[in-house]
Amino acid sequence: MCLAVPGRVLDIEDRDGTRMATVDFGGVVKEVCLEYLPDLRVGEYAIVHVGFALQRLDEESARQTLELFAELGMLQEEFGDPWEAAAVEAGEDAVQEVRK
Repeated sequence: MCLAVPGRVLDIEDRDGTRMATVDFGGVVKEVCLEYLPDLRVGEYAIVHVGFALQRLDEESARQTLELFAELGMLQEEFGDPWEAAAVEAGEDAVQEVRK
């Protein structure tokens, strides 16, 4: 499943003519394109989908959404290690093998 997840902008830079940001999604940090929100600033929150910031969001709404996603395990599903997830589905022996 691909979620639109709220994240907080940590820093912004221009990369080869594209405005990019480092964004924190409740402890998971990813690079995000800001071309759809050119006036987004450091410290603000945005809804991000497939690497693009799509909409500005207030801090309280972002925190509530991140807490709910974390409770439901959706952040791990969205940002977790796909190899480890596959190993878990395969069984505990495979999990141990992946962690070696």
